[in-house]
Amino acid sequence: MSDALNSSLEQIRGEGYTVVRDALSPREVEGIRGELAPILASMPFGRNEFEGHHSQRVYALLAKAPATADLVTHPALVALLDQLLHPDYLLSAHIAINVHPGETAQELHCDDGYCAMPRPRQHLGVSAVWAIDDFTADNGATEVLPGSHTWGNETPDPDDPRIRTIEMSAGSVLVFLGSTYHRGGANTSDTVRLGITPQFCEPWVRPIETMTLAVPPELASRYSPRVQSLLGYGIYPPFIGYVDGRDPRHLVEPS
Repeated sequence: MSDALNSSLEQIRGEGYTVVRDALSPREVEGIRGELAPILASMPFGRNEFEGHHSQRVYALLAKAPATADLVTHPALVALLDQLLHPDYLLSAHIAINVHPGETAQELHCDDGYCAMPRPRQHLGVSAVWAIDDFTADNGATEVLPGSHTWGNETPDPDDPRIRTIEMSAGSVLVFLGSTYHRGGANTSDTVRLGITPQFCEPWVRPIETMTLAVPPELASRYSPRVQSLLGYGIYPPFIGYVDGRDPRHLVEPS
């Protein structure tokens, strides 16, 4: 294990998050931005405060933007996930979030809070936020509350002075535990801020998005076996996830 990976793991276990800087090349970033541009051109703003009335969200991303598959299997991210989750972990959500000027800060939340298990507890997932634009304090960079992954059932204070704004250049990725409190920041600038957030969960936790419907077999068959497994086209031993008594991988394998 490299010194850099050890350092990242030490930070994420101690503070609940870490940042891998410049993991994508400018060319990779532009390729993803270009693929999303026509989708975002017709995407409405969010339906509620959490989604953001001045933000656009693209769900079921692997059904619409194949280039983003590289973000869920990127070696820098996988190296962390493999140390933090069971080997058969799943993709729980995969969303592009385009934050426009005028957007307000989200409420502080944790991504595995929907599991409704008493805290403190082991995290049940890990989330990432890929910066497709530079993330700054003015344009809505993600904010995290360090150490909150160890909390019990405390209610986070939105004005807690310990909250950190995660500024990072395009191509960087923020990785945090599902039990870490965080939020999207307010965009007080005059530019949009595009990010992509893949979220992962333990194989015995129900994913946030039903990936085998969001990315049905005819689309999933185009992806690598690794991506197919993340989508749920596979078995969690000894037999969890079968379809009609069989491993669902046969639905996406070449006939």
